[in-house]
Amino acid sequence: MRHRIAVVGGGPGGLTFARVLHRHDHPVTVLERDPAPDARPPGGTLDLHEGLGQLALAKAGLLAQYQALSRPEGQAMRILDTAGTVLRDWRPRPDDRANPEIDRGQLRDLLLGPLDVQWGRGVTQVVPGTRDGVLVHFADGRQETFDLVVGADGAWSRIRPALSPVTPHYTGVTTVETSLDDVDTRHPDLARLVGDGSMAVYGVNRKLVAQRNSGGHVKVYAQFRAPLDWHTNLDLADAEAVRSSLLALFDGWAPPVLDLLRHGSAFAHRPLYVLPVSHTWTPVRGVTLLGDAAHLMPPLGAGANLAMLEGAELAESIATSPGDLDDTVRAFEERMWARAGKWAKITTAGLERLVSPDPAEALALFDRVQQ
Repeated sequence: MRHRIAVVGGGPGGLTFARVLHRHDHPVTVLERDPAPDARPPGGTLDLHEGLGQLALAKAGLLAQYQALSRPEGQAMRILDTAGTVLRDWRPRPDDRANPEIDRGQLRDLLLGPLDVQWGRGVTQVVPGTRDGVLVHFADGRQETFDLVVGADGAWSRIRPALSPVTPHYTGVTTVETSLDDVDTRHPDLARLVGDGSMAVYGVNRKLVAQRNSGGHVKVYAQFRAPLDWHTNLDLADAEAVRSSLLALFDGWAPPVLDLLRHGSAFAHRPLYVLPVSHTWTPVRGVTLLGDAAHLMPPLGAGANLAMLEGAELAESIATSPGDLDDTVRAFEERMWARAGKWAKITTAGLERLVSPDPAEALALFDRVQQ
């Protein structure tokens, strides 16, 4: 008998989980609160690691398609000091496929494929332990029951409260994001400054990162340590006011670097939140979590990779294991907790070094990672 399984969240982790189940001919219901795939901007580019995100795509039968879409040249990394001097200019070998970049929108479309996603199905809560299974409450007042509900619904998960009372806490680091379009034509000097991959400048308790996406699109991230209410007297919807505030915050940095902010379009405020490094829970029949819903950590290249591999592993275990469903889920959680705990420690320490009083810490971390 096939289990009634739902995954809440149509991000990389949830879609990978559904896609692997689909590959094994196991039915799955994908519940996503957004009304359509393109209802929101998909976000920046992702580097998928060989042993994490790429392994997940292999389990989904999608590795070849990913390789055709990905940008190995996007692995390049350039570091400047605040005066604009190039300190490091690392470029991958032509055959380097360790962490190729792919736009989030391209990855989403690749994973969606034949999946039948229920768009506009916002989940408000789940109630485990009912006679018919796990009861899912929807924002429109409807209800539905499943044998297993997988929460892949991100930092502010509506599924997590069924397992854990823990909520994300602010790291003390805020990101303000902007972007530039058609950069090679409209801003050729900035295109050369950024290069084929990413460019980073580190200062005292702040950094500026520019990351090339496909199609001449560049994402720019201003990151700095500040109280959560740092913007109390600033209208975040006023792009010129935000721009002026950022230019003042990064005053004295090289003019070409600041041009990334001067030419940016709209600005988005994204304070960084995390869950405790070793977040676990007492198992609850019929409910589990993966990705940011389970182990939100600083965005240093691990989050989406972990979510995708967790989704693939859980789906594969469910589809191929003849044993009890809850035993399968419990074994998955133990593996996830161990691996995620390791990465949470790494990324937490990394954030401390990348946005620190001593910019040399960031450079030393880069050298260590490249070695």
